[in-house]
Amino acid sequence: MASKARAAVEYIENTEENSPEGEASSLSATGIDWAEAFDNRGHVPGAAELLKSGSEEAVAFRESVSNAEFDVPYGEGRRQVMDLYWPSCAPRGLAVFLHGGYWHKLSKDDWSHMAAGALARGWAMAIPSYTLAPEARLSDMVREAARAVTAAARRVDGPIRVAGHSAGGHLALRLACEDAPLAPAVARRIARVVSISGLHDLRPLRRSPMNDTLGIDAEEATAESPALLAPRPDTDAILWVGGEERPEFLRQTALMAEAWQGRVARLRRVIENGRHHFDVVDGLFVPGSPLGEAFLGRD
Repeated sequence: MASKARAAVEYIENTEENSPEGEASSLSATGIDWAEAFDNRGHVPGAAELLKSGSEEAVAFRESVSNAEFDVPYGEGRRQVMDLYWPSCAPRGLAVFLHGGYWHKLSKDDWSHMAAGALARGWAMAIPSYTLAPEARLSDMVREAARAVTAAARRVDGPIRVAGHSAGGHLALRLACEDAPLAPAVARRIARVVSISGLHDLRPLRRSPMNDTLGIDAEEATAESPALLAPRPDTDAILWVGGEERPEFLRQTALMAEAWQGRVARLRRVIENGRHHFDVVDGLFVPGSPLGEAFLGRD
């Protein structure tokens, strides 16, 4: 899988050199329908209902918890706020969840229930929102994610573990890069990062109609792709993906594993069979799940 992932990247690079800057016409040059490649909703039956159900679970969870702080500002922007959930004991550390939505949809309020697993394990959890495209560029979102982690780290002592789903997976791994916009003292506390069905090479997204909203140019695609960047050598990274994902997400996970293999302290790639893009993240809120154990367990 890794060699196939690398071959696909080389093909993208070669065709990009010979195609107009940022034009969707390059779809035909690659022979790949990039709109379809990233179409998770069209691939998963009942996707809209699953997302609606998840949002309802998030609302119910917020209404059920008694030890939480909502809309805590970490910056001046309207969406630069986070929710902090506290366990019933002294926190073992800080867990952070970065939501997905292809960098232009959803918010922290759709994912509140992701804190359930962390709380059951005695971890505090921060779930931030961040400014979305087209109002913000992806590089802005990376800086906002770093500001949110920094603000939460001031409130919670101990190790930090960061997980993200889909676009949030990109942000999580971006914070584990050597050039991440984090103070060294905060970066050193990040003990583990988990990308759940994340996107790690942004260049193919330039060929998707979605880029009309995202506005990723060639420079940003290179500068903000974790697969193209140097990781911090002390990183413990987990790449988690569902076995029923679109092929592009499986490829991106294999590519990321190849890119950082041997360059970080620990790297694990896990394909969870029977899981698709919208339920692969569920393990975060289920105590004792394999994903929850990987994220916040001792190993």
